[in-house]
Amino acid sequence: MTTDQIILFTLFGAVFGLLLWGRFRYDIVAFSALMIAVVVGVVPTKDAFSGFGHPATLIVALVLVVSAGLVRSGAVFLITRTLVDASRSLGSHIALMGAIGGVLSAFMNNVAALALLMPVDIQTARKAGRVPGLSLMPLSFATILGGMATLIGTPPNIIIAAIREESLGAPFAMFDFAPVGGLAAVAGLIFVSFIGWRLIPQRQDASAPTTDISQYISELTVPGGNKQIGKRVEELTEAADKADVAILGLIRDGQRLYGQARNTVIRANDALILEATAEALDEFRTSLDLAVADARREELLRADGDGVEVIEVVVPEDARIRGKTAQSIGLAWRQRSVLLGISRQGRRLTKNLRQTRIMTGDILLLLVPRDTGPDVTDWMGALPLADRGLAVTQNRKVWLAIALFGGAVAAASFGLIYLPVALGLVVVAYVLSGIVPLSELYDHINWPVVVLLGSMIPLGAALETSGGTELIAGALVTWTNGLPAWAVLTVLMVVTMTLSDVLNNTATTIVAAPVGIQMAQTLGVSPDPFLMAVAVAASSAFLTPIGHKNNTLILGPGGYRFSDYWRMGLPLEIIVVAVSIPAILVFWPL
Repeated sequence: MTTDQIILFTLFGAVFGLLLWGRFRYDIVAFSALMIAVVVGVVPTKDAFSGFGHPATLIVALVLVVSAGLVRSGAVFLITRTLVDASRSLGSHIALMGAIGGVLSAFMNNVAALALLMPVDIQTARKAGRVPGLSLMPLSFATILGGMATLIGTPPNIIIAAIREESLGAPFAMFDFAPVGGLAAVAGLIFVSFIGWRLIPQRQDASAPTTDISQYISELTVPGGNKQIGKRVEELTEAADKADVAILGLIRDGQRLYGQARNTVIRANDALILEATAEALDEFRTSLDLAVADARREELLRADGDGVEVIEVVVPEDARIRGKTAQSIGLAWRQRSVLLGISRQGRRLTKNLRQTRIMTGDILLLLVPRDTGPDVTDWMGALPLADRGLAVTQNRKVWLAIALFGGAVAAASFGLIYLPVALGLVVVAYVLSGIVPLSELYDHINWPVVVLLGSMIPLGAALETSGGTELIAGALVTWTNGLPAWAVLTVLMVVTMTLSDVLNNTATTIVAAPVGIQMAQTLGVSPDPFLMAVAVAASSAFLTPIGHKNNTLILGPGGYRFSDYWRMGLPLEIIVVAVSIPAILVFWPL
């Protein structure tokens, strides 16, 4: 063993020890290890920051922005309304989402599949009143598992097919992986749906739902041509229940209708009186395509074309707006802002929002031109509440967002364009079309995760170039000498899985596949079962957040620690091995 190899193995051991300890944040640990590796010379200075430009790092950052765009456009609401029910039990929800994710990832890039479903899962968790960390890890694992079933589902399968063509003259076909990878995926999905999620540590984090979010009394207008015109108010109850909105009544021609409103037929320009949180109000507005104000005020609000944002403010004793109404103070024409809702400690309002006198202690929900929130707040004499990341869904752009994302994924899946480039083009299109405001572009990227991945990639590359992986491969051939074929396959899978938890799965496949062929030649048997074992094992990176891009993506949104992954990942990897070895021996006999 060389000096460089000793240093790198020691560094990896220290990194994983510190990450499992959890005393220091994962990005600081990884970046410190990278700096030490550069100083001692095991990572060349010119390669020190190569990981930050690596496709894996770029994909993670771009996917987070794309996911934000799918949320802002209303695509996520569209999926949650048609596929997801927040009243389902957690196990049933995980089973449904996992099945959808598994099927999608079999025919599209599994990172793209998670990018589509991750915001859906987070929204469902919010509505169900639970932390997203309980379901995001099972969803990530499900999208990884689904990719094992087809040639295009995951990069290791494509690499294995190419290596087989070079060695044996013919590649694996599209569904050659299905008998083994498909069975492993089904077994894994059953485990994560019914048992695995119970092993995830339950802790409150920044993404957890809170119980002190204000319930606002608000009004939404039914614009001309809306599909709700001609329906009775009570027919909107199902949509309101799904969005956690209470319909209190209806305003027509300035008159408020309460009890008798349930059977009232909705007309154009009617306003629904609602009680809801800001997030639920936005979801309800998006689902029924309602408006936040009349046409004149909406046109005034959006006149500058820079977009809008939602802010929350509290009214102090000396505020300019205290004792006045939004209409009398000229909130709309002076500040181009709309009063969306008022929270008044549970008390019911008796007048239209714009004609309701504002009292000390009221919490106001305002729709303002982008980047003018501080100015509007100061002008009103109000105090801003902590930013909760409220956003206005651009529901008129939902199909544009879906088309851009779907087109990019299809082009990448058929090899017409490189996936990072495809995602980059989607991000550019989302910004230019206003789906993701330019001012918020970098807010959606989880920078500690980027630093973690950018730091670990050069360390993994150094381990490979120093001969560390070859050392492991040589030792593997020696250790398995004289063992029966099934035992050799098992050892190969276990070691390949271990490498994949540390290295990029593509690099792991490139290293492990030739070792598998050499093992087969030593035993005098077909190399196909060994290549199949490598393909499944290289995709089974469930022990760490750095083994697969999907695991890295959920690290921040799920509020996970580095040491959380092995709790569900270790038994899952054992199940994959236990199912795959017999399946390989049956479908790819030695």
